[in-house]
Amino acid sequence: MSALATVIYRGRERVPAPDPADRGLAYGDGLFETVLVHARRAVWWPQHWERLAHGAGTLGIGLPQREWLEAELGVLLPKAPDRAVLKLILTRGTSGRGYAADPQADPTLVISMHAVPATPVEPLRLRWCETRLAIQPALAGLKHLNRLEQVLARAEWQDPGIHEGLMLDTAGQLACATAANVFVRIQGRWLTPPVSRRGVAGVTRAWVLANVPDAAEAELERADVESAEALFLCNAVRGILPVGSLGERRWAAHPALDELRRRLARSEPAFDPGVRFWRKNPRTGC
Repeated sequence: MSALATVIYRGRERVPAPDPADRGLAYGDGLFETVLVHARRAVWWPQHWERLAHGAGTLGIGLPQREWLEAELGVLLPKAPDRAVLKLILTRGTSGRGYAADPQADPTLVISMHAVPATPVEPLRLRWCETRLAIQPALAGLKHLNRLEQVLARAEWQDPGIHEGLMLDTAGQLACATAANVFVRIQGRWLTPPVSRRGVAGVTRAWVLANVPDAAEAELERADVESAEALFLCNAVRGILPVGSLGERRWAAHPALDELRRRLARSEPAFDPGVRFWRKNPRTGC
């Protein structure tokens, strides 16, 4: 689906298109953030900024000045639909052929606005993916542009009745869904895989860990997931999504999960199940 609006910068200069020699295009040398827009407001913007800044610092990519970026977003957001998705792509910029980067290169920033994807009204139906996620501590937690493992995993099914796929890492432990973090309920606690060796440090994941007293990180195997009391996926665009099935395994609605979703809605009204986001927009079909 085409973007509703796109602006591109090299440094602070607005340009018509990315340079073909941009390292984000050539090597995936960059980061991205996907932000829910609700009532023309970037939801959880401080948390997204902090993750972008952390990733840029880790990779040594030049970061736009926060005040400048927020001023640019202040021009774009009032023109956005009431509900949309804001995507930021930050790359190291342009350099010649080869992996060595030009330390003087201006970073590239792409800001685009998109329609909100449709969210299933029923609990999610999942499958296991055959593609494994590599263990790489140097990149773990970062929302970097190298997503070929997720692309391969998502290509494993075409069945519209399957909403998402769960991925194991190369050691056989639970990593994530293709486009979300995952929590499982075991012995009355919400547990999620750590992101110190693989995976993305999700914004909604961080909210759960900070706001649910018994939530914690834990290494989990496939059997732990399949025997769990309840399961949910989460990301910053769709919030908390209950899982109803994984292959042949079925889960009924769980009161702890219902309460968690209510708690999230109280904390951030954009995730209130009563808002339009949870139904199809009659104008756009999304």
